[in-house]
Amino acid sequence: MDSKQLVDLVAKACDDKRAEGIVVLDMKEVSLMADYFIICDASNERQVQAIAREVKDVAEEQNIDVKRMEGFDQARWVLVDLGYVVCHVFHRDERVYYNLEKLWGDAPQREVKL
Repeated sequence: MDSKQLVDLVAKACDDKRAEGIVVLDMKEVSLMADYFIICDASNERQVQAIAREVKDVAEEQNIDVKRMEGFDQARWVLVDLGYVVCHVFHRDERVYYNLEKLWGDAPQREVKL
């Protein structure tokens, strides 16, 4: 599975758990960390955890190695590292505060296929 297919898979997993404001940033030209960032949010901690868990489960079903998941217990900003794709699941308040879309403003946004 290439990174574009993985982006679509992860974005769909986020959408299936009712993530809000799903944005995909193409990071290939601006960062060495990952090819894509997927950013989304939820209104409460339980939903943040449900989204992150779904991303992890869907990736593992496709035999994609989840490198790490950070922030799950606090559920304010959960980072799911899938190698070439990194999914950021925010609590709505934290997303506004950190504003990754502005921080990585040089990265073009990619259309999300759900």
